[in-house]
Amino acid sequence: MLKKLRRNFKTFKTLISKTFNNSPSSSSSPSKPYKFLPLPLPLSPSEMSSPSQSFRQSLPPAVAPFPQTQSTVLPDPSNFFAPHLLSSPLPTNSFFQNFTVKNGDQPEYIHPYLIKSSLSAVSISYPSMFSNTAFGYQVFNADWTVSENPASVSQKPHIISSFSDLSLILDTPSGNLRFFLVRGSPFITFEAFNNTPISISTIHAILSFSSNSSQTKFTVTLNNNQTWLIYSSSPINLTHSLSQITSGGFSGIVRIVVLPNPHLESILDRFCSCYPVSGEVNFRNPSSLEYKWEKNGWGNLLMLAHPLHLRLLSSDDSAIVLDDFKYKSIDGDLVGVVGGSWVLKPDPVSITWHSINGIGEEFQSEIISALVKDVEGLKSSPITTTSSYFYGKAIARAARLALIAEEVNFLQVIPEVRKFLKDAIEPWLRGTFNGNGFLYDSKWGGLVTQQGASDSGADFGFGVYNDHHYHIGYFLYAIAVLVKIDPAWGRKFRPQAYSLMADFMNLSRRSSSKFPRLRCFDLYKLHSWASGLTEFADGRNQESSSEAVNAYYSAALLGLAYGDTHLASIGSTLTGLEIKAAQTWWQIRGGENLYETDFARENKVVGVLWSNKRDSGLWFAPPDWRECRLGIQLLPLLPITEALFSDATFAKELVDWTLPSLRREGVGEGWKGFAYALQGIYDKDGAVANIRNLKGFDDGNSLSNLLWWIHSRGGGEEGEGFGGGWKHWWFSH
Repeated sequence: MLKKLRRNFKTFKTLISKTFNNSPSSSSSPSKPYKFLPLPLPLSPSEMSSPSQSFRQSLPPAVAPFPQTQSTVLPDPSNFFAPHLLSSPLPTNSFFQNFTVKNGDQPEYIHPYLIKSSLSAVSISYPSMFSNTAFGYQVFNADWTVSENPASVSQKPHIISSFSDLSLILDTPSGNLRFFLVRGSPFITFEAFNNTPISISTIHAILSFSSNSSQTKFTVTLNNNQTWLIYSSSPINLTHSLSQITSGGFSGIVRIVVLPNPHLESILDRFCSCYPVSGEVNFRNPSSLEYKWEKNGWGNLLMLAHPLHLRLLSSDDSAIVLDDFKYKSIDGDLVGVVGGSWVLKPDPVSITWHSINGIGEEFQSEIISALVKDVEGLKSSPITTTSSYFYGKAIARAARLALIAEEVNFLQVIPEVRKFLKDAIEPWLRGTFNGNGFLYDSKWGGLVTQQGASDSGADFGFGVYNDHHYHIGYFLYAIAVLVKIDPAWGRKFRPQAYSLMADFMNLSRRSSSKFPRLRCFDLYKLHSWASGLTEFADGRNQESSSEAVNAYYSAALLGLAYGDTHLASIGSTLTGLEIKAAQTWWQIRGGENLYETDFARENKVVGVLWSNKRDSGLWFAPPDWRECRLGIQLLPLLPITEALFSDATFAKELVDWTLPSLRREGVGEGWKGFAYALQGIYDKDGAVANIRNLKGFDDGNSLSNLLWWIHSRGGGEEGEGFGGGWKHWWFSH
């Protein structure tokens, strides 16, 4: 058996290698030799969409086979995006989304600064941290506000003239100031055109102000104990009052940077002349990412890496880590890295249909007994909801029954599951479902639901691009399983399946694409954001890290079902990154010192993670409902859950922290089931006893699934166990 598995895995690696090695070459937009002034014009749409040399950046072409609609609830992107960007799909869950909705004047966290744009001015804050046992957030104070002098009287908002994976370019309405907002840059960089006088004002008092002899570097001390440095590409005449610095007419580059430690000044001096104007991320091979910045000026580029970057940076990369160069952040210390490109190499994760260990024969009869009842329930309890989220959970729950049946070799129930899935899924793919359905919005470029197209609160905000990877992830899981057990059906509905996948997992930068690039996934933070076109004072947010994992895992399974090595590989990579991010920022382990002491002591898992806040509460539950917090970071229960909760010690800490909440009156049986499932990682006997006493289950879970999970915790003989996990791993239907 093991020899056969090794042969199968070798074949799989060969398929993956061929896919990546035979990828057509292309290149990102070339960086022109730069003479520090003037800056190039914004990239054209065609330049911005050119794929990377290193890897085929686009998944198989996805059309939009769903009917078009004119949403009545979506904001108008032309309020903020430059005209040349409006013909292409636009980001809806991005790190700068606050700049695109309502007045565009809520701050966004662009590491290491909070940035706020209001009309003709951009405010910069190196934030302080507030934290208690319930939540922690970074405090915005306008340490500096940059504008023309005198301030422009224009009432028009800023203009987003360019954006990429790691950056955006923000222009003031007059066009005289352009801000290069690149994530992870310790400097805020802007260019002044047309001999424009500049104002740099502060809410604090300026205690001291000095310059070098060439008037290209200025040191400013404020009464809030901050020291800032201002660099310019050519001499600039700056004068100051108590709270304002002004210049005469100037054309050129200005860079503003906080000095968190006096010992870092010489490093900032050394790297002040090279600045990034944009940044892209390329998928180089099955489990490797390359960050690459377009930069101007001269010398080497200095950027900042967060804790997960540092764990993933390749040891053979040319980038140099400056361990003592640190900026504080809600995400953990940001550490200096020198180099115009980085290579990140996350550990690969196994994308399997079934459990890794398999299930011992002695446990199979109990699972089969539950399976018979759960499959019978598909006929007696049809899906009644029209909600895209709850409907998705229901069909994914049914799909689990087919895979569990395969794993325990009880194949006679699969035809009934197949019929149920076909009857339940096809109306959504054909556009004939009564009461809801998927539609295509061409304004932003993506799928909305029939209900969401006219009601921004329907389907949990799906119509304004909230939670897309959650809802569609469940649909993709069910579709992937149905394609696996019914390949002919899969061939028939492949366009719809790929369109659903591409809505949140399109890699293409082409302007002709129907969907934006990686709608939800943040290629700097390395996890997804669930919130869409909604203004939030604390930026983007994501509640359920595990449902995000499910989305990319399900896309990878879809690739396996269709024999699409590229989709399977990209889905696997994003799944692995989402898991690493969840383990870094959602799961709170003792001794890691990532969060403030009071918050870390009281909480074992974050409820809602915001770009600028950590909250113990949930959208639907208060902080003391700990069983809900555990459950929402665990569901749905799948083979990939083994990787998400691979640390048995942490699993026990989390369950022990949760158990007192299970004694609260009115706790749902479904939430108890998830706590007991996690208990099964370290206490199989106790967990299975608890599960047998449950009187109900989450609407995306079942007794069959819980018993499958418990009995696959280390069960089965090793060789056969891996067979259970790998038997249907590749092209097998």
